[in-house]
Formats: sequence, C-alpha cells, structure tokens
Amino acid sequence: MRKITIIGAGQAGLQLGIGLLDAGYDVTLVTNRTGQQIRDGRIMSSQCMFGTAQAHERALGLDFWSSSCPPVEGIAFTVPDGSGGKAFSWSSRLDAAARSVDQRVKMPVWLEQFEERGGKVELREADGEDLEFYARESDLVIIAAGKGEIAGLFERDAQRSTYDKPQRALALTYVTGMTPREEHSAVAFNLVPGVGEYFTFPALTTSGPCDIMVFEGIPGGPLDCWGDVTTPEQHLERSRELLAAHLPWEAERCRDIQLTDAGGVLAGRFPPTVRKPVGRLPSGALVLGVADVVVLNDPITGQGSNNAGKCAASYLASILEHGDRPFDGAFMQETFERYWDYAQYVATWTNALLAAPPEHVLRLLGAAATSPRVARRFANGFDDPRDFFHWFMDPASAEKYLAAVAN
Repeated sequence: MRKITIIGAGQAGLQLGIGLLDAGYDVTLVTNRTGQQIRDGRIMSSQCMFGTAQAHERALGLDFWSSSCPPVEGIAFTVPDGSGGKAFSWSSRLDAAARSVDQRVKMPVWLEQFEERGGKVELREADGEDLEFYARESDLVIIAAGKGEIAGLFERDAQRSTYDKPQRALALTYVTGMTPREEHSAVAFNLVPGVGEYFTFPALTTSGPCDIMVFEGIPGGPLDCWGDVTTPEQHLERSRELLAAHLPWEAERCRDIQLTDAGGVLAGRFPPTVRKPVGRLPSGALVLGVADVVVLNDPITGQGSNNAGKCAASYLASILEHGDRPFDGAFMQETFERYWDYAQYVATWTNALLAAPPEHVLRLLGAAATSPRVARRFANGFDDPRDFFHWFMDPASAEKYLAAVAN
C-alpha cells in the first residue's frame, strides 16, 4: 500500500486525502488545529461553490449540507450610475445552484470522515524537520497549507503571475438579518468603477443560515479602510457605512443585520500568485504543492474553494493513473500542468477583472440587462470560466457574440 502524507486540512487537503483513502492508499493528514478549534475559530473564506465543484464532493460522499445550506440560485450584477442610482442591473439563474458552507462547519466534519475512513491525523505545526521526516517515510508528500516556513518552498512563477502586489483590500462580514432578494437568491455583485466591488450571498455558518458580505477595495480608495478596525463591532459598523455611502440599495437590505458571531469577520490583502509546484527540501527530497499553495487567486470571481476542489479532483486522478511508478519530479510537474490546463483560464479571467473594465466588457455587461441569453451565459461562466474565452475576454470575440445575439 502506497503511503501519502498531506500537510494541511482545508478544502483541497481533506478532499484529496479522503479520495485517496477510498482508493486504498495509506494517508496521513498533518494539521495544526483540531476540528473543535476550527469550529471555534474565525472564518477563513467566503467559499461559494458552484455546480462542478459540488459534484466532486458528492462523488466522494462528502455533501452533508445540501438540505440545510441555503442555495445560491443565480448571479445578479449592478453598476451604479454615480448619483445614487443604477446605470444598469440584471440577474440570471444558474443551471445548478451554488452553495456556501462555512469552512468552520465543513472541515471538522470532513476531518471526522477522514479518520472514520481509515486516515491518520497528526496534530502539529509542520516545519522543515517534519517535512524531511515525512519525505523519508512516505511515497509522496503533498503541501496543502502554504504559510510560515513551508511557504518558502515554492518559488513564485514570474511568467505565470500577473501581479506582484495586492490588487484589493479584502474584507468579509458574516451576518444574519439581511433582507432576501425578491426574485431569487443570488451572488449580488456590485461593480463601483474606480472604487472596487461588493458582493453578497446566502450561506450556512455555525449558527445556521446567514449572508456573507464581501468587500473588495482598490488600494488607496474608499473601500481600502479596514486598517483602523479593531473589534468585530467596528467591522460591522464599517460595513454598514460603506454600503450607505456607495450602494444604497444594498444598505437597504442591511438595515437589520447583526454579526453571526465574534469570529465572523476577516480583513486582509494578498497578491494573486502562481508558484512553481515542486518544492525541494534541504535533503533534496521533493514535495508537491496543491490548490492555493500554487495558484492563489483574488476572491473577486469567487473561485478559491472551487479551484481547491477541482485541483484535488485533478491530482487524485493523476495519482490513481500513475499506479506504482515513483512519484518523482517529472510526475509532480506533470500533475500540476494537468491542473494548470484548467486553472490558467480561471487565473487569467480573475486577473482581468481586477483591472479597469475595457469598453467591450462594459458593453457585454450592459447587454445582459436586456438579453437573458447574455446574462445566463455570464452567470454560468462562474462554474466553468473557460467559456469566457470564447466571447468575453477579447474585443473581437465580444463583437462577434453581440452581433449574433442581436440577430
């Protein structure tokens, strides 16, 4: 039986580990927190997962919340007119509903599943010496946690990384009491030119159904304003203030909101980064990076957890197909490239949306307000962003598509 060690117990590490267990591998998972510590801790992400990513979970028997998590039934998009109104606004249903399960809810249950299916969990903050030990004792070591000493193992890929600095000041606020959308539930996305973005959607947290507020502020702009916030209460108040100033229709939905819990806030920033997937330890042993460790996207397109789940599924297929052959550097690089065949499109699309929208994008988004066909295609692109490269990402394709829609 081949032995694999995974460092990190998030979406990718646990999903991959459970898939390997089900396939008969000996899997050890190394994590620095117990399930209870995760439950009692702060939020980690916004994790709105679309249809394909959810299907990977269902295939492993890991979808335990389909009946309790409120569905995200569509995508809504609004651009303000600068005078307190809307330049245009539209919504469209998703072909398959998305769902957002707080990782504080999901990961403890998955940890229990991992152990119930025969996996071994080691509780420690893995350092360089630990990695050397696991590399000696395992056929393959996979890194699914990229902070601290471990992060330095994976070199930034300058050719594949568009940015070297954070492009947004980020903040999350988990709340109850938000007024639901009338038409259908959705990721309600608001693009404020020159200021940033705000979107919100229903989710499931430790106390039950909630809504997640996501602020994306252009550095130095009005939404880049979280540095002086020191308490959860101040974070909630700042969230209210920003909506009142920039998005009055969203402020109206939030008249009665309250924090879900003291841990339901988060703020920070990071540069979107692609890293080389193979890390070399001082001994010469190699380790393989997965998900956010090697492809870290800005949350503006809501792809983080989706990418993690899809990366886990891709790596699982590569490992199973590899059979009994050595997990050498060539295997590691090829495993990543197989995933990159998909992830490059997500990264390129996400990075494009961080820049000022070009004229053809504004025309397409405006057309969606009068064309359900355009709106539906944009909405469902969040499940598979590769489709955007046929009609959205360059002016010529956009003009051709708009002409076809008009006929």
